[in-house]
Amino acid sequence: MKVVFLQDVKGQGKKGQIKEVPSGYAQNFLFKKNLAKEATNATISQVAGQAKAKAKEEAEQLAQAKTLKAELEKDNVIVEIGMKVGQTGHTFGAVDKADIAKALKLQYNVEIDKRKIQLNNKLQALGTKDVPIKLHRDVTATIKVRIGEK
Repeated sequence: MKVVFLQDVKGQGKKGQIKEVPSGYAQNFLFKKNLAKEATNATISQVAGQAKAKAKEEAEQLAQAKTLKAELEKDNVIVEIGMKVGQTGHTFGAVDKADIAKALKLQYNVEIDKRKIQLNNKLQALGTKDVPIKLHRDVTATIKVRIGEK
């Protein structure tokens, strides 16, 4: 029996996939748990429409990520963060992902989730550092973060 999977089923198929499975398995397990539907013309066209809509949405997200990357990587975009500095030139504290996200929001009105900022260690030294931001699975932007004295 041909079925269209509505959800991923381990060892059988992925969501939207059309596959031949034993009829007993389909009727007693897949249909009862609403994991699959019988592969009729209407069901196949419905799944194809959903896949097409998802692909269009994915393309829009990719385009938005690319435009945001272009904005963030301009030469004049430098995120300024002020910190207290001791007499010896050492900073008190460190700059983390949340501080960078907050500074981006305040200075450039760009809202980025702090989990997308790819910062391995907190920034503790004065100066300018390049910080990568993963905007999309295919798009990574690099911003400049300047840490200076308050």
